[in-house]
Amino acid sequence: MAVTVRDNPEAGRFEVHVDDELAGFAEYRVHDGIIDFTHTEVDGKFKGQGLAGTLVEQALNEARERGLSVRPYCPYVNKFIVKHDEYRDLVAEGDREKFGLGDGG
Repeated sequence: MAVTVRDNPEAGRFEVHVDDELAGFAEYRVHDGIIDFTHTEVDGKFKGQGLAGTLVEQALNEARERGLSVRPYCPYVNKFIVKHDEYRDLVAEGDREKFGLGDGG
């Protein structure tokens, strides 16, 4: 099983593919140096394989590489950051409390 994550800026989402089949996506909007993650979804036939975590991890790594701040409006992205404190710095300090990330989560 080959898993790949790639950005699809025309669709405004990162996509996770399994053997070239679209398995899920994380929708986003980019503006003013900020990426707002709004929704993450994995097709039911791919659930339970850790694909959402792989997708979000790679999307957050890409945001870091691009120097973007993150706003995790998507509940899954928010929970991922809560569980993986190494990504908390991507959320601007002024936004952390709003997303339940103030004072270490």
